Amino acid sequence: MIVVDTNIISYLYLPTKYSGLAELLLKKEPQWAAPVLWKSEFRNVLSGYFRKDLLDFDSIIAILQEAEDLMAYQEYQLPSLQIMKLVSQSDCSAYDCEFVALADQLKTKLITQDKKILHNFPKIAFSLESHLDSMV
Repeated sequence: MIVVDTNIISYLYLPTKYSGLAELLLKKEPQWAAPVLWKSEFRNVLSGYFRKDLLDFDSIIAILQEAEDLMAYQEYQLPSLQIMKLVSQSDCSAYDCEFVALADQLKTKLITQDKKILHNFPKIAFSLESHLDSMV
């Protein structure tokens, strides 16, 4: 099991330069986990696509359902103290620290493309590329 942030989930379902890597990650690491927060963040990403007329409403709902199915039973609530300790040790947002806290709690890696997280938590956070390269 690995922890993925909302961007990685977004790359899996939306066309980006990282979509192929996200698909490969899912094939190699099919069990993804995230804090419950991922769903609100993902809805916000999809809202942007809808408002810019990049996806229609039915497509948004279908993507959201597929992502929720993928993440079902792998969503976690985290203690505020754990998150705020990470905030105090970094310049990352509390939102970002939720993903770091979950990876720490599950004793696994966080896969992210967020440069700030990668910089602040190099022992637990890995980019798509570096994680996939380490699996070869």
